[in-house]
Amino acid sequence: MWYVVQVHSGTEERILLQCEKKISDAGMERCFIPYYEEKRKIKGNWSVQKKILFPGYLFVISDDLTSLYQELKGVIGLTKLLGTGDEIVPLKQEEIEFLQRFGGEEQVVEMSEGIIENDKVIILSGPLKGLEGYIRKIDRHKRKAYLEMPMFGQIQNIEVGLEVVAKSTAGE
Repeated sequence: MWYVVQVHSGTEERILLQCEKKISDAGMERCFIPYYEEKRKIKGNWSVQKKILFPGYLFVISDDLTSLYQELKGVIGLTKLLGTGDEIVPLKQEEIEFLQRFGGEEQVVEMSEGIIENDKVIILSGPLKGLEGYIRKIDRHKRKAYLEMPMFGQIQNIEVGLEVVAKSTAGE
């Protein structure tokens, strides 16, 4: 089962290392942070950087929730395992499949490429292909798409890299 652990934004990588050191194989199969790629211009040159896809969250795969829960108590800086009320709830199968498709095995959402035709976004390649309906805003200057996705029982605002290679309107 996949679980989501809430942490303070900015501490994700430090807590990931703690989890890897302190939690046994029985308590945790894998712990990871999904990332996305973005292009940034640094000193006149474009470079691809990795940013955290869900700031404030860590993902843990475990078949033994009891062991995981007990061992997480030894990790400093965690706020909670996500769930409903007092019940810890794993991610739904469709959320897991989305994360696996979106970020791949490495859990890194690569840059997508698209065009804008008559104010309509068409994704040509990359993980955003087929997810155009979730895009709420595009910043061509920053090469980013802003999405609203239902995840963890609420709407998550997600930033991902998007290179818009062409824009046309009906009058062109």
